[in-house]
Amino acid sequence: MTLDDALEALRAATVPGRAEGSAKYHKVDRTYLGTPNPAINDLTRDWRRSLDLDERLELANSLWASNIHEARVAAAKLLAQARIRPDDQVWALIASWVPEFDAWAIADHACSAGSKRLIADPSRLDEVEIWTHSEHMWTRRAALVITLPWTKQNFPRDQDLEIRDRVLGWAASYVPDRDWFIQKAIAWWVRDLSKHDPDRSRAFLEAHGDDLKAFARKEAGKYLR
Repeated sequence: MTLDDALEALRAATVPGRAEGSAKYHKVDRTYLGTPNPAINDLTRDWRRSLDLDERLELANSLWASNIHEARVAAAKLLAQARIRPDDQVWALIASWVPEFDAWAIADHACSAGSKRLIADPSRLDEVEIWTHSEHMWTRRAALVITLPWTKQNFPRDQDLEIRDRVLGWAASYVPDRDWFIQKAIAWWVRDLSKHDPDRSRAFLEAHGDDLKAFARKEAGKYLR
């Protein structure tokens, strides 16, 4: 499977008029093909089945380097698999994309793939913590988005609770940042956590809620009573 083959498949699944709408919606200057996510899901599922890991890594790298919106989404989806062994190269590739994040949709798809590699090896959180000090807003945001799986466990282990507290510490350090995307990411993390660990979410808001932007404070406490 070459890059040209993959791009041809993505173009064959485009929807008329969608590319123009995507460009206006995402507001980032790059090529948009107009391929909907369900079609990208189907294509990348087939590619995962037919390619070995080295071939998938090569294709994902090429898709990302093309800087086409749907190709970057496909690159992330190509690596979004829970069980990959060995996975060091997969994590390294996803992490190498983070400094290039410039739009939420691509960043979120890449973080979804990356979160599976964190779950497989939580020691990688040490690298993610470095992101929290980046001057690049999207890198700082990624530290919260990529750790979202730790908001969702109903029966967390002690290690998971420690990770929750660790990430909440990162979120607390972000509170003075008035960027909308950062405030939204804080709210997203605390809101999702509140469904499974309301005490921690409530404690975070008691300590920091008054310093959040109003919309973020409201969103973070959406499910708390």
